[in-house]
Amino acid sequence: MQQWLKIGAFELHWLNGGLFELDGGSMFGVVPRVLWGKKYPHDENNYIKLTNSPILIKTGRELILIESGLGNKLTDKQKQIFRVKEDWNILNDLAALGIERGDINFVILTHYDFDHAGGVVMLEKNGQLGLTFPNAKHIVQKAEWNDAVNPNKRSINTYWPINVETLKESKNVELADGNSEVVNGVSVIHTMGHTKGHQAVSIESQGEKALHMADLLPTHAHSNPLWIMAYDNFPLDAIDAKEKLLNDGIAENVWFTFYHDAFMKACRLDTKGNVTERFE
Repeated sequence: MQQWLKIGAFELHWLNGGLFELDGGSMFGVVPRVLWGKKYPHDENNYIKLTNSPILIKTGRELILIESGLGNKLTDKQKQIFRVKEDWNILNDLAALGIERGDINFVILTHYDFDHAGGVVMLEKNGQLGLTFPNAKHIVQKAEWNDAVNPNKRSINTYWPINVETLKESKNVELADGNSEVVNGVSVIHTMGHTKGHQAVSIESQGEKALHMADLLPTHAHSNPLWIMAYDNFPLDAIDAKEKLLNDGIAENVWFTFYHDAFMKACRLDTKGNVTERFE
């Protein structure tokens, strides 16, 4: 079984950034469980399994990570609260591919929630905090970075200072101000919706394309544009951006890639939002 997804000349590899469980009602917002429960499994308490799987893009020239996983700094209490079932293990996954942490060229952060940015800063063996990928440029939307550095009463619960300060003090932040090309074939798209600075990632090589919509499309079961999360800070913007990206992506027959989906890594969709092809 092929362990990576080929997009033209690019390879996409999913890494183990931790697995946790969240309340299904929060993940599907106002959608009744009788509907979402048919599309995504849940336990007797309505919790659903969600991965936090950074995607490594090997372009042939650059090594690019989308997201960073939960990281290794969660306390036992935090692990209990978020029902963490598998710990962050991406450095070992990279090592199995012959890649060291210093080899990564770019880390694209779709937004700065702890479950996406927790692996930006790691606890080193000496007990100190350090950048997990010290040679990588970290691509964040300017609006997102401003909010992460200056969280409000609501966002302080997900924009944790421990994930921000070490990067803030470095020269490794590269702020995007809207849509921007990272390298040839990999671009970020400022979507807003989930957060003010949320961005998607477009991956294109040799006429083939993948689209990473991040928390606008957290799982394959969220393919209905109206099925958004209670966590979305700007729900109407989320719906508008999601609908446009889905329509454009379906028309282009792209692979939609997932960070949180525990049952597939990527899929193609038809115009009704049904999965027509899946990559597990």
